Amino acid sequence: MVVAGAMAILEGIAALAKDDLFAVTRHYVFEFSLTGWGWVHLIVGIALVLSGCAVFTGALWARFLGVAIASLGVIANFLWLPYYPWWAIILIAINLFVVWALCAGMQREADASMTV
Repeated sequence: MVVAGAMAILEGIAALAKDDLFAVTRHYVFEFSLTGWGWVHLIVGIALVLSGCAVFTGALWARFLGVAIASLGVIANFLWLPYYPWWAIILIAINLFVVWALCAGMQREADASMTV
């Protein structure tokens, strides 16, 4: 989660800097300014890093928060696909892996507590 958050923060900073790296799409349904997308990714990235650090504590609420924030990261990057497709696909995959890992960890802990 911390790595996905750091990547999202870099994505947000690059969008805020109005880099020529991003493609300009026309007539896109979810069209925001590049600055708006930069803020979205920066906020989601900071939330991912903070919730990733909270997951290290082992608290159950941190796992639920991590699943919610990583899911928001998947949605934000799906909407970001026309601007920078490869980076968005990589972040979607990482965030989906984070959601899976957090949910699988919850299931293993529930199974272990039932056998005791």
